[in-house]
Amino acid sequence: MVETIYTGPVFEMARQQFQATADYLDIPTDARDRLLYPKRAFSVAIPVHMDDGRTEVFHGYRVQHHLSLGPTKGGTRFAPDLEIGEVAALAVWMSWKCALAGLPYGGAKGGVACDPYRLSQRELEAVSRRYMQEMIPFVGPQIDVMAPDMGTNAQVMAWFMDTYSMYRGQTVTEIVTGKPVECGGTLGRMESTGRGVAHLAARAMERINVPLRGATVAIQGFGNVGSITAKALHEFGAKIVAVSDHTACYADPRGLDVPGLLEHLARHGVLAGFSNELAADPDALLATKCDILVPAARERVIDADMARRLRCRVLAEGANGPTTPDGDAVLEQRRDEIFVIPDILCNSGGVIVSYFEWVQDLQQFFWTEPDVLHKLYDLMSRAFEKVVHRAARDKVSHRTAAMATGVEKVRDAKALRGLFP
Repeated sequence: MVETIYTGPVFEMARQQFQATADYLDIPTDARDRLLYPKRAFSVAIPVHMDDGRTEVFHGYRVQHHLSLGPTKGGTRFAPDLEIGEVAALAVWMSWKCALAGLPYGGAKGGVACDPYRLSQRELEAVSRRYMQEMIPFVGPQIDVMAPDMGTNAQVMAWFMDTYSMYRGQTVTEIVTGKPVECGGTLGRMESTGRGVAHLAARAMERINVPLRGATVAIQGFGNVGSITAKALHEFGAKIVAVSDHTACYADPRGLDVPGLLEHLARHGVLAGFSNELAADPDALLATKCDILVPAARERVIDADMARRLRCRVLAEGANGPTTPDGDAVLEQRRDEIFVIPDILCNSGGVIVSYFEWVQDLQQFFWTEPDVLHKLYDLMSRAFEKVVHRAARDKVSHRTAAMATGVEKVRDAKALRGLFP
């Protein structure tokens, strides 16, 4: 293994996944580092005047994995424990995700090590604008296009776009995606990841011949992805029996009141305070007996021990990297019991509709929401069929099939373009 700045458990997990895929594809050893390690990484200091008069310096990062297929694309995460290894791993996964979906992007990721929920609105805007200002020399509509992630939202993207536009002296809507519709965003973007998770969960249920109407669902993480997934699956007739976020967990085998949960979330921003009677143990949620389990929170929550305890029929990975390599080994042994929809396929709806937003901004021609959703489901269904077919043909896991499809496309593009000079 080469000496690298990319360390930590999340990047090590991404590296192990890549090496297993490279073994399956018989990629020569001397070609692997060029495929795995990012092309560029930036670390910036973000000084901000705080409301109490102090000046606090936050640390910001951006990693661009490769530019062989087009500009890089990826979210911007505001989280207190963010570090460069995690950012790099997310950029790598984004590369395989974009390639699997057929998008003309390389992967990128970025963010600021801060707790956005402890910042005032003015402080959050200051952090957002200063971060984008520091990134201006390294990003652009044909270089690197940002999007929201954990801890950021459409408002932060509007601040990013405005900061970049002020520097350019003209409005440049295509510098970010996930913006408000009023600022050049696309209809359907906010709901796209959750709707995509629900769509593929429904496809998986068809594959295993289990009716979706009346099926039971447990969801870990009730932010944008988890809540929209719950709403969509509820509308499909499924029964949401357990949900959690970082503040509370609720369970009811008869089915939770999803409209009530969504109304409470819209009003308070978290699940805490919704109910005393339905409170449950958050540590037990992943082991809930259900038809569909959706981990939609953080990385590395399903290790080998948890993988043995899963009691679901379909594992729909709404989060990035929820299953560790040793967890994958257990799931491989349980392939006939649990249908896994790997993260780079399952949660790709966000980047797919971000691509649609970028295309619309470049053309200055905007689509209706039904158009957006039709194109989204079509691309996701095609990628789903590719993965399922390859896994069955080569007798490999769905994760290996998905990763291999993405890695192959990037490998072939790099090989055809060659090295310069």
